[in-house]
Amino acid sequence: MPVAIITGASKGLGRALARALAVRGWDLVVDARSAGPLQEAARELRGAGGRVVAPVGDVADGGHRAALVAAAAELGGLDLLVNNASALGAEPLVRLAEHPLDGLRRALEVNVVAPLALIQLALPLLRNSTYGSYLSSYEGEAPYIGEAPPGGADGRSQAYEAHTPSGNSHNSYLSDSTPYAGTGGAILCLSSDAAVEAYPTWGGYGASKAALDQLSAVLAVEEPGLRVWSVDPGDMRTELYAAAVPDDDDSGRPLPGTVVPALLRLLDAGAPSGRYPAAGAAAPAGTGSAR
Repeated sequence: MPVAIITGASKGLGRALARALAVRGWDLVVDARSAGPLQEAARELRGAGGRVVAPVGDVADGGHRAALVAAAAELGGLDLLVNNASALGAEPLVRLAEHPLDGLRRALEVNVVAPLALIQLALPLLRNSTYGSYLSSYEGEAPYIGEAPPGGADGRSQAYEAHTPSGNSHNSYLSDSTPYAGTGGAILCLSSDAAVEAYPTWGGYGASKAALDQLSAVLAVEEPGLRVWSVDPGDMRTELYAAAVPDDDDSGRPLPGTVVPALLRLLDAGAPSGRYPAAGAAAPAGTGSAR
């Protein structure tokens, strides 16, 4: 059975994606900082019949990251790494003029440094994964994974391909043929539209997600045997968003589970590395997307 590591999987999008993979027969390594919610999630996931390892810990801790990768190795390897755990940097969010620097350091540590550190530990397992070889060969444009058609008025509803040639000299060696889809494992990094839009009070969090996007894009070029996806999940009704903007009425925002089919389509298609929006609609002005 394929194996996935999903960080921040005790609630929200991480838990919803873990549930969907468990139903498909995946073995899972899931984590969270709070033992109670994580144990509850693990019981639910084991109900689907797969093996579930659920160590409690903080992704910013090196020992915990090593434990996640070791657990995956014990399950037989690693086919998918999902960097989902996130930190806002300030709760509630504040303007940059008042943003606590220690909070920004925390956001960068959790949202950028920890994902890279986990990727570095997981690369040997991901390179050895054979999951990608079972996916159908990919041809043509990168698939749009949301419900709406591509090319929306916001100009961000079209996926970019990390392997597409450009005038950038760093990419000048890349072929102009169909983007290469690796035969190894996959890395999914959860981003935000705050990484590409200037929303007031979302500067610290958005900067960390922009850094994660760039890290993902460069990693895709450096590791062509893997698929490296950065996905903007769009607006969701989550505890993280409630902490970010506590005075906002989020009752109209979709639940995280509504994003999972888009992520599964990305996985099933064996899509080439790149940044993808999970939904076509832009976030309302003055707000940001968070899990």
